[in-house]
Amino acid sequence: MVRSTTPLVALAMGFASVLGSSLALSRPGVDARTGKRADVPIPDPASHVNLFIGTTSSGHAFPGVTLPHGMVKTGMDTDSTDNHAGYDSNPSFSATGFSQLHDDGTGGSVPLSIFKLWPFASCGDDNRFEICACDINSRKVLRKTLADGSPDDAAEPGYFASNLSTDIRVELTATRRAALHRYTFPANATIPRMVIDVTNDGQQSNSLPIVHIDSDTGRVTAGSTFAASFGPGVYRAYTCVDFKGDGFDLGKLAEYGTYLGNSPIRGLVDGVQEYTGYRSELGALVGFAQDGSGQTKILARIGMSFISTDQACANAEAEIPDFDFDGTRVAARAEWNELLGRVQVETDGVDDDTVELFYSSLYRTHISPADYTGENPLWDSDEPYYDSFYCNWDTFRTLYPLMSLHDPENFARIVRGMINIQQHEGWLPECRGATAKQWIQGGSDGDPILGEFFVKFADQAASLNVSADALYKALLADAEDQPPDWNLQGRQANAWKQFGYIPQDLIEPGGANTKQVSRALEYAFGDFAISQVAKAMNNTADGEKYAKRAGNFVNVWNPDTTVPGNDSIVGMVQPRFANGSFGFTDPRHCSPNDPTGANCFLFNTNFDGFYESSPIVYSQFVPQDTAKLIELQGGADKFVERLDFIFDQNYFDSTDEPSQQIPFMYHYANKPGHSTQRSRQVLAQHFSTATNGLPGNDDSGAMASYVAFFLAGLYPVPATKQYLLSSPFFPQISFFNPVFNSTTTIIARNFAGNPANGTGGTVFVQNVTIDGQPAKSNCFLEWDVFQRGATIELTLTDDIEVSCGNATDALPPSLSTGGFD
Repeated sequence: MVRSTTPLVALAMGFASVLGSSLALSRPGVDARTGKRADVPIPDPASHVNLFIGTTSSGHAFPGVTLPHGMVKTGMDTDSTDNHAGYDSNPSFSATGFSQLHDDGTGGSVPLSIFKLWPFASCGDDNRFEICACDINSRKVLRKTLADGSPDDAAEPGYFASNLSTDIRVELTATRRAALHRYTFPANATIPRMVIDVTNDGQQSNSLPIVHIDSDTGRVTAGSTFAASFGPGVYRAYTCVDFKGDGFDLGKLAEYGTYLGNSPIRGLVDGVQEYTGYRSELGALVGFAQDGSGQTKILARIGMSFISTDQACANAEAEIPDFDFDGTRVAARAEWNELLGRVQVETDGVDDDTVELFYSSLYRTHISPADYTGENPLWDSDEPYYDSFYCNWDTFRTLYPLMSLHDPENFARIVRGMINIQQHEGWLPECRGATAKQWIQGGSDGDPILGEFFVKFADQAASLNVSADALYKALLADAEDQPPDWNLQGRQANAWKQFGYIPQDLIEPGGANTKQVSRALEYAFGDFAISQVAKAMNNTADGEKYAKRAGNFVNVWNPDTTVPGNDSIVGMVQPRFANGSFGFTDPRHCSPNDPTGANCFLFNTNFDGFYESSPIVYSQFVPQDTAKLIELQGGADKFVERLDFIFDQNYFDSTDEPSQQIPFMYHYANKPGHSTQRSRQVLAQHFSTATNGLPGNDDSGAMASYVAFFLAGLYPVPATKQYLLSSPFFPQISFFNPVFNSTTTIIARNFAGNPANGTGGTVFVQNVTIDGQPAKSNCFLEWDVFQRGATIELTLTDDIEVSCGNATDALPPSLSTGGFD
């Protein structure tokens, strides 16, 4: 079966002499800067990462090799129609190449998957250069399979391998901007050959390709322009490929040439010698002398750049100077272990799959966004540059609040990069891939990301090189300035400020007349995030202004709307016209129960007012003021009745982000035990460690971070200092934060395991103490416990009817009840 490789502790020790002191600086479970860390019950968390979760059935998870937030993501591409991350673990699909850039878990068109390499053991019956079938459909082959019928692929953080049906073994590892491949050819491969595919991206969208072969050194340089996968733009990328024998002197190229389609021509060294056109399949084909002592192992070092071929070569030379495959592999694993090891869990009484699901989810939260620093072709800047924001609508809810807990330094760099984009393009990035702006899915959801950072790290912002003034100016640009195209950046700000909602019948030239209701809800939450930043900066007037605008969600609340067939559910967010009257969208619209089967995607004919989810689900999205939502829905009992209706009647959608907070919403009605049970049932029913273990796209780690929070017994309220509290799936979990140099530990007393179906068990939080003192609430934790490092003890019971406590402020905060001041 597709599998993760066994732990490499012994291997790492064997390579210690290769890596020297750098291995000691990156040893698992130790912070290289301070050395202060909680106890480390899991010294090698990478061994608990299963990279094949969600790699078939539309999970689109990426199982190849990258560093945390690395630019290069090298991996196998297949001919699956679900190959958004290149790979598909279904063995019926053939491998088509091993490319250098991918995204994780995206939808849209297939992104990236550029500059594929492909090995030939032989070509045709007489093994001639001229008959090598180089085009993508002719060269593809199946993978070998194991006894259980699964493909013979293996992966771990920092390493991927596959055995092809041609008896060639392919192994991959990577640094931030370069990849290193190792191809092992069988002994009968008398002239091992490699294709360098310049033009086949995931969409086969290339134009203006270039390729050059240096016949003396064997270096191949190339570049091409490709289409963005979720928007109107294009991007240009470059590569530089060098080859070296592994254990023998490779010597000069035995043969070389360029190819167009299936016609390689020996001796050609440049693409200008071919007649190319739009979407032509152009590349280089090179052949090597055999090792002569059996199998032939050839290393391919691939540098990547968005600037030039020269920079691609420089990146490869700087990051992988010695073609050291094993050393690169171990260094990558060590970097992952250091990061993942900041979150530690006790495993007594916990099944292996739960531990594996947790660390695999934590891993995937650090694939995107990608650090493209030094690779921005659009402007010069000394600031970090991050890309693969695909998209903020997916990730603002859980991914960045998880980074706050254990990786604020990378978070700060991402925020700096976002601010720098706003300074040069006018608005914060919303959806972005390979330097191109892509379609916005909802509101200006970069706002709660910046809000999340500043609310939690205002006192540390300067030391993390984040300018508070620049951050706030970036937020105000989103809030106040209408862009020329709000499909790509910013908001439909003028209508929002004029009406306090987006009228369904208002047509303006600056963007599509769609998603009016869902955008209004997200604009309101974005304004809430801005209000929290303003308050943190002691800007009382702006704090009040944007808090008031955060209450505009009530402007799209129609108190008379009911669900067809259920008159007990009264009140719903609905489209509204410029004259103040309400339109009507069936509350079931875009739900799993929609009688029309609508999907509410990005079509300009979708006048329903919603994006990718139903009015029933969007009517629950007011994280800033759930108390007001309870009032609008008829009180706590009716609110709980509505939540039960959403789950019991299959309106909860595990595949889509707008549903994510719903399992935890019982907290606000003083029913936290019901939140615990619903969240556990969601995991039991929809998520697993199988290759089809995701119910939908991983969405750049959005689903991964969601699962990690549920397993940790927490759920965030972005851009606030609160985390909703439940019980972890572990007897103990701890978070080390390197900025505070502190460790916070959550201990579950009376832990008795996790019911397999998520129902019942000794999992409900009866009482909470913090450093031995009673907590004010059993339902949420304040950020200060993670700042200072605290011990939080939960007393668990099997009684689902636990409460948040008796204090007046025991319920999680809401704006309308005086919270978030």
